[in-house]
Amino acid sequence: MGFSSRTFLVAPDDTLWRLSTSKFDRMLRDPASHSLPTFARQRARMASVVVELVASEPMRVMRTTYSVLAFDAEGRLDPSRFEEQQFALVESVVAPVIASSAEENNQPVVDATARFIAQGGRWTPSPALARAIDEAALEQRPCGRL
Repeated sequence: MGFSSRTFLVAPDDTLWRLSTSKFDRMLRDPASHSLPTFARQRARMASVVVELVASEPMRVMRTTYSVLAFDAEGRLDPSRFEEQQFALVESVVAPVIASSAEENNQPVVDATARFIAQGGRWTPSPALARAIDEAALEQRPCGRL
């Protein structure tokens, strides 16, 4: 038994494109050399899926997260924006714990900046699209590769 991470970009018409982890990593580290012209000038939806493997075969989806990637006019990813959104997501998870502690000490907590930044980097698929993403992650539905 093992796990595999699968990444998909979703085109405006809901077409799914599989993006290898190594390519996504290169896009984050060196966007100038690793662009996706197909997504130029777009905010593309991304689904990151963790799949359980048994004998190297995908068995079930364990977790899916949805985020948004911003591409410039040449199709280069904006890594700083993605990082900012990911840090804000983590902060929005940790903030309620901190707020609870602050309330116990009678300290008001009102900064919601991270929540708004994080919201700009998330999306929720329709049930049909979520099913299509799961099927693609489990290799039950064909999809193109980037």
